[in-house]
Amino acid sequence: MSADRSALRRAIERGERDGGAIEFKERLTREVHLAEGRMESLVAQLRHRVLSGDGEATYVLGVTDDGGLAGIAPEAFSETMDVLSLLADEADAHIADAETWSAGTDGNGADAGLVGLATLRDGGMFETDDDHLVVGTAGHVDHGKSTLVGTLVTGRADDGQGGTRGFLDVQPHEVERGLSADLSYAVYGFEDGGDEPVRMDNPHRKSDRARIVEEADRLVSFVDTVGHEPWLRTTIRGLVGQKLDYGLLVVAADDGPTKTTREHLGILLATELPTIVAITKADAVSDERLAEVEREVESMLRDAGQTPLLVDRHGIETAVAEVGDGVVPLLRTSAVTKEGVETLDRLFETLPKRATPERAEFRMYVDRSYKVTGVGAVASGTVNSGTVEAGDELLLGPMADGSFREVEARSIEMHYHRVDKATAGRIVGIALKGVDEEEIERGMALVPRGSDPDPIREFEAEVMVLNHPTRIQEGYEPVVHVETVSEAAVFAPEGGRLLPGDTGRTRVRFKFRPYLVEEGQRFVFREGSSKGVGTIRDVDPAE
Repeated sequence: MSADRSALRRAIERGERDGGAIEFKERLTREVHLAEGRMESLVAQLRHRVLSGDGEATYVLGVTDDGGLAGIAPEAFSETMDVLSLLADEADAHIADAETWSAGTDGNGADAGLVGLATLRDGGMFETDDDHLVVGTAGHVDHGKSTLVGTLVTGRADDGQGGTRGFLDVQPHEVERGLSADLSYAVYGFEDGGDEPVRMDNPHRKSDRARIVEEADRLVSFVDTVGHEPWLRTTIRGLVGQKLDYGLLVVAADDGPTKTTREHLGILLATELPTIVAITKADAVSDERLAEVEREVESMLRDAGQTPLLVDRHGIETAVAEVGDGVVPLLRTSAVTKEGVETLDRLFETLPKRATPERAEFRMYVDRSYKVTGVGAVASGTVNSGTVEAGDELLLGPMADGSFREVEARSIEMHYHRVDKATAGRIVGIALKGVDEEEIERGMALVPRGSDPDPIREFEAEVMVLNHPTRIQEGYEPVVHVETVSEAAVFAPEGGRLLPGDTGRTRVRFKFRPYLVEEGQRFVFREGSSKGVGTIRDVDPAE
């Protein structure tokens, strides 16, 4: 991505002055720089640069040997990064961060291309088979989800104005309004035998997030959802579409449980996600009010068929052992005083990773896509099953006509840290070769080439109607949320109708296109004020 040119200028000045860990490269190509003899020389040079920099080197790309800006065409820049990554692999190093700038225009006024700054670190690629917990947040708008997560990942107390939430939201309008409008992500971790969590010093710096991934033995990633009612669809996508291990539902002490709180709780429980409830803003109310809200939350949980477990009373070990299966741990927190933060740390440090699907082969449902200058199309999401490695040949789809596109995983990043592979449960971005970014859509899946995926347009499901003003009958058209798919569908209930509270079978047909779904997957459906949950039972229903 583009960045402040001052970092580039400083790197060039340091390289001109004392060299050492700074290397200038005008361009790297497979044909020239990976040739026998030349590659060995460049690997030795790279290893020397990393050692000279006490484990870190900087490569300035698109500049001449004397530091002049030469620029690299975007496609050639992508090849340069690929070659540099391969050289780093051979040198037992990895690209920890990369930034790009425009080189301006040439003497004829034409675009001169890109210049880049790549930070390389030693130690080899981060192995991704360590514990990695993925937690989805939920709760009403302004109840402090993002603020609490911001305090957890940084260890900083909030200023009382939601300052730590700014470490998650990336859109300027979100920061300005104080409202999240899309899913956001954060990460922190734990070292084996360490006394304190591995937290971020500056979450706005990509390399700081990469440091967490590199240093921690156990990672905790947060998928922070949206609390504002108009964006409920986005919240459902975050809770259903990500491969979550646990849900963290927040309830503000100055407001108490709301309709949205109950709705989010219903989604968490309907998708069988073990859930923890944090009462936030404990510093903002009296002890009497705090106790009152705690009782309201306990009542809400019992109404939903759950047993509340007060963590302060029963202890962390009991909460870890009992969470799920109808038990919901409950604790008080404050991002301002940091009350309850250490308790959450201990919970996330010891909670077990949930079982992954029995499917052995790689599958990832695309949650979002974007284009990175010099890299190309990137598809991001949570690895649903199996393992993917850089260089793997994959299929992307289904497209609108049910076909799959052959692509290649050029590189993989996890929280801005370049990794050589990713396993189930990892939130990653995969740079894809063979497809344009605008062709990638949310709800598509990545699977291994040769796996013969079968796109599904219609399936049979068992559903429960949680809320509906009248009755559901043939032709009912809700939006179905399964994995990262959010698509209009047409229901045809067995027996002709379903009433509120009913459980029954129905055919479900995606209205516009097929998707890669399978038996056993759970989904949420919603249309207006009606809501329900279901499980796919048959992806090949008899006509």
